[in-house]
Amino acid sequence: MKIEIWSDIMCPFCYIGKNNFEQALQQLPFKEAVEVEWKSFQLEPGLDPEKTQNTIQYFKEKKGFPEAQASQMISQVAQMGKGAGIDFNFEKALITNTFSAHRLLHLAKKYNLSNEMEEALFIAHFIDGKNVGDTDVLVALAENLGIDKEEARKVVSSEELDYEVHQDIQEARNNGISGVPFFVLNGKYAVSGAQPVEVFKEALEQTYKETVSPFKDLSGGSGASCDADGCSI
Repeated sequence: MKIEIWSDIMCPFCYIGKNNFEQALQQLPFKEAVEVEWKSFQLEPGLDPEKTQNTIQYFKEKKGFPEAQASQMISQVAQMGKGAGIDFNFEKALITNTFSAHRLLHLAKKYNLSNEMEEALFIAHFIDGKNVGDTDVLVALAENLGIDKEEARKVVSSEELDYEVHQDIQEARNNGISGVPFFVLNGKYAVSGAQPVEVFKEALEQTYKETVSPFKDLSGGSGASCDADGCSI
């Protein structure tokens, strides 16, 4: 069963959603049959990749919120994070353009490490206060996961994987996805936002039952029938 997740690194609800989704998945007997694919999405594609802002500055300058309102919103998100097992460090988080980070995610996908890279990027941005638009920071994250640092440097500094990033973003537009996180469950159902663990669990169970789980034979399999080896009564 395939789960596609559109996400941006600087979205705190994407990190919360990831943790809640993973907690739900761990409770399910078919968890080994689930394939997760991370998809790129940019909340602020117009941000200057050469500049950073702290979270308060971003809300004040970009969103026009008074500092008190911005601080209150950040505090509320931090409380949500604690419920998902995340200790957000918004005082250190640096807001910047995330396009190069998405390039790195697509490189990690090549090595089946996209989930590990998504987590590493969230930690770098929200916990460690690192600049996830900086080439050296991104190369170090890649190297920590065993990806060749020269290959990583080449990818994040060039247009080599730009097509893949843009394809994810265009696919989101084509599907009417305007906010993240956004989860598509085996091409049949969708879950939007950082939902509670129980919501993810129920959605995954329903999707598996309807799209993967084999039919239950209510007859007991004792009726007359034919197969590749012939017919029997």
